[in-house]
Amino acid sequence: MALRFRQLQAFHAIVETGTVTAAAELLGISQPGISNLLAQLERETRFQLFERNKGRLVATPEAAVLYQEVDTVVRGLDHVAQAVTDLQNKQMGQLQVASQHSMSFGFMPQLIARFAKDRPEMSISFQSQYSSKIQEWVMSGLFEIGVCELPLLYDAMNVHHFQVETFLAMPEGHPLSTHEELTPALLENEPFIVMGPDHMTHRRTREAFHTAGATWKTRVHSHLFKNMLSFVREGMGVSILDPFALEFDRGGGVVTRRFRPRITMEMAVITSKTRPLSTVGQEFLELLLRELEPYAVDGVTPA
Repeated sequence: MALRFRQLQAFHAIVETGTVTAAAELLGISQPGISNLLAQLERETRFQLFERNKGRLVATPEAAVLYQEVDTVVRGLDHVAQAVTDLQNKQMGQLQVASQHSMSFGFMPQLIARFAKDRPEMSISFQSQYSSKIQEWVMSGLFEIGVCELPLLYDAMNVHHFQVETFLAMPEGHPLSTHEELTPALLENEPFIVMGPDHMTHRRTREAFHTAGATWKTRVHSHLFKNMLSFVREGMGVSILDPFALEFDRGGGVVTRRFRPRITMEMAVITSKTRPLSTVGQEFLELLLRELEPYAVDGVTPA
């Protein structure tokens, strides 16, 4: 099999944008050129990569698996190209940070903006992703600093552990909002909006209800705290959410209360042991660890 990078790049662009037209614009080549590259890749792989649905190209299950591998390769070359551009333009450093999703909607953009204020020549690469992917990116050198949830999948990382408390979010005016703290007994049969069963908040909430002998009613399953918060706002139920999703939300319509027994999340700031941090990366890491201290509980601080 003789796969060429341009074929993989075209495939990646189509998955990212959803159409041949948008992919062509993104890569700066013609639509027939994109279609030709896709056809070549399908011949090489010997399976269909996309199906058409209302004018958009929807990845097949085989394409979704391929995309997970291609994504790291394509983004890696993008970083190489950016590094060359930075050297040509004599850029004064590049900040490379990736974080799990809930920190990406407020906490991290605000912190990066503050850090960049006195560094006008600094270029910034920021991405939010699932925690396993963030660890992969840091290990491969695509990003210098990552913030992720546990468990950790690799040993060759410098790790700054910290633990945060989650809170119960409910629609504004909910009858249970008269309580300062909520327990499984008070929330018995209350519809919950939850993460998937493998997520630590799902497991620990289920255990709390089981220990209390209360019935836990799950109504909506989602994969992002931000989505779960939107469902709470729409009156679909209550949810256990992390403090970053809650503190930086400006949508209103939601109130929060402490949940007992306390549900915590273990998280980590990670860097690679095999690659020294740049000066910019080291300075941002120190700022990030200081800013995370107020969120840490039980003496587990990001030190």
